[in-house]
Amino acid sequence: MAKRKTPEERADEDRRYVLAQGAHTDDEFEALLVDPNQSIRNAAALNPDASPAVLARFAADKFWSVRVAVAEHANTSRETLLSLLEPKPGRRGVVHHAARERLEREGVAFGEDGMPQI
Repeated sequence: MAKRKTPEERADEDRRYVLAQGAHTDDEFEALLVDPNQSIRNAAALNPDASPAVLARFAADKFWSVRVAVAEHANTSRETLLSLLEPKPGRRGVVHHAARERLEREGVAFGEDGMPQI
């Protein structure tokens, strides 16, 4: 059974979640990049004010949901989207498919190997 959070821990998570949703500058995103709570990092990656540089850093997150948020974010650069693609077919998952869908919507053609023809 998981340890129950104290009211103070819950209040701190709520505060960080509000920060994730309200961040506007790269400096405000800095602490959120390493937040221990995946949900808070995901909220930060969905923030419409996240810059391409911040999104590139979120693209390296260990949790797939954060990387999918990066793939779907309008500010994500082409370079970052390409970095989310998995060249080995057996390792492709939701992140690869989200990045591919986004790139295809932007007119990038993919070959039979599942990788972009650039």
